[in-house]
Amino acid sequence: MDCVREGARDVRQARTAFGATLRGGRPVVTLTMIGICVAVYLLQATVAPGITYQYGFAPVAAAAEPWRFLTAAFLHGGVIHIAFNMYALWLFGSYLEQQFGRARFAALYLITAFGGSVGSLLVISPTSQSWTTISVGASGAVFGLFGALVLVQRRLNQQFGQIVVLIVINGAIGFLVPGIAWQAHLGGLVTGLALGAVYAYAPQRIRTPAQVVGTAAVALVLLVAAVARMAATGLL
Repeated sequence: MDCVREGARDVRQARTAFGATLRGGRPVVTLTMIGICVAVYLLQATVAPGITYQYGFAPVAAAAEPWRFLTAAFLHGGVIHIAFNMYALWLFGSYLEQQFGRARFAALYLITAFGGSVGSLLVISPTSQSWTTISVGASGAVFGLFGALVLVQRRLNQQFGQIVVLIVINGAIGFLVPGIAWQAHLGGLVTGLALGAVYAYAPQRIRTPAQVVGTAAVALVLLVAAVARMAATGLL
């Protein structure tokens, strides 16, 4: 029995190319994010429509109410809006959660959501009407998943051309259709590419600490950029 126990301790758990433990079961983080978004949307559509204006993101309110950087990603503007985002989150989030593991994927989702709002803050002009316009949706985080997926497929030597086409098509829609915050899409995409590079190309010998430090560095860059922009525009 002692030999069996010692042998079991020596058996390493199977891991993905990105350091995640291979496990069965449901994508817990992905389902949790979807559940939160659906629950919040039901509140918006029924008893608490005002939360759209209280927790959506507008650059003008970024300094006074910084929680909006994240809460906006859990709000949506209509059935089609949430249906598209949740379908994309399920489709790509499930796969990335399996590849990255729960902790890395949760960090990816939340930081790209934050990055989407930072993108809006950085790109929108203070003289534009969009500076005071509320925007909502998980689209910034979804574009972040697109960006990370490109790096995952490249790292695994798999085709990623279809993902690039998907990014281009959805990016073009953001420019062509009025009322879509393409700035948040851009911010989420750039953040997703950065985190995807951190997770996909961290040296194997120091993979976990390198990924932790890289994740913190991306978040810090976003925070510094946001603070600098708010100071430059007189919000601070």
